Amino acid sequence: MEHRRRPRYPGTNPRRFAHKYKELDPDHHPETVAKVLAAGKTPAGSHVPIMVAETLEVLRPRPGDFAVDCTLGYGGHAQAILERIAPDGHLLALDVDPLELPRTEQRLSQAGHSAGQFTTTRSNFAGLPAALARCGHPGADLILADLGVSSMQLDNPERGFSVKTEGPLDLRMNPSRGLSAAQWLPKVSAPKLATVLMANSDEPHAEQIARSLAGRDFATTLELTVAIRRALPAVAEEERELSVRRVFQAIRIEINEEFTALDTFLRILPACLNPGGRVAILSFHSGEDRRIKKSFQNAHHEGLYREIARRVIRASPEERHDNPRSTSAKLRWAIR
Repeated sequence: MEHRRRPRYPGTNPRRFAHKYKELDPDHHPETVAKVLAAGKTPAGSHVPIMVAETLEVLRPRPGDFAVDCTLGYGGHAQAILERIAPDGHLLALDVDPLELPRTEQRLSQAGHSAGQFTTTRSNFAGLPAALARCGHPGADLILADLGVSSMQLDNPERGFSVKTEGPLDLRMNPSRGLSAAQWLPKVSAPKLATVLMANSDEPHAEQIARSLAGRDFATTLELTVAIRRALPAVAEEERELSVRRVFQAIRIEINEEFTALDTFLRILPACLNPGGRVAILSFHSGEDRRIKKSFQNAHHEGLYREIARRVIRASPEERHDNPRSTSAKLRWAIR
């Protein structure tokens, strides 16, 4: 077979996701991955788990526990939990993303975890009762949910989440289900879009942006970012860029029905825990955290939880420096 040289990328360092072949192959290029992490960045195609030590302290996994990771993602939290519930414990892992789930299954297997130690299922966390039933478990000893979007989805322009790199305007966690953002925007009215922007991301310029975007066709992420900036000509550049991120966030939450799934999950959560079982939830913006806080308080008042977090837990200054994506993270917990 004729040997073909790898296509060269322009400049000293690769900028496009597809060109970062060393970061995308960490087993063969650990030195490159180490350099990226040391610079406070996330290697392409991966995800640095947030507040692992704090999450483990809250959940207190022990050998033999039956654990649930409701948002498997890259598997960082799952790996840490598996190490602590071994050798007789079992982890049930859920994830709605059909592209990343098999990759993480393989990653956990290669790390030495057998099929007898973990089970995966393609579902969002609202489907937890059904997933538990399929495993033959009425409840779990510990449950983790890490909300929001993963670095793998954000960084790969083909997934259509990035505000920095052009790609198809998609924003779906599961690309085979529901309408993409490109399909949804032409169908939405300005009043409806303004409501979505306010409810899902507290966007202060919701009405102005909605009038410019609603009912229009946008094929790519770049087309949408340009349109958002043009909708706010009198707004300072820094604030305008925050609006770009908030609009993407709000539309993503809407088309993936994230708040609907979260409300369902919080409602059924106490019944999915064994007596004395613990739950930890990581959230990344105020809309999520408000729901979690209120749900925990109400369930505690009703006697469904024995104890709940009185204060939110934040990432340490060191972690925020090393992994800027941890800056907005909030951790809350409850004990049945």
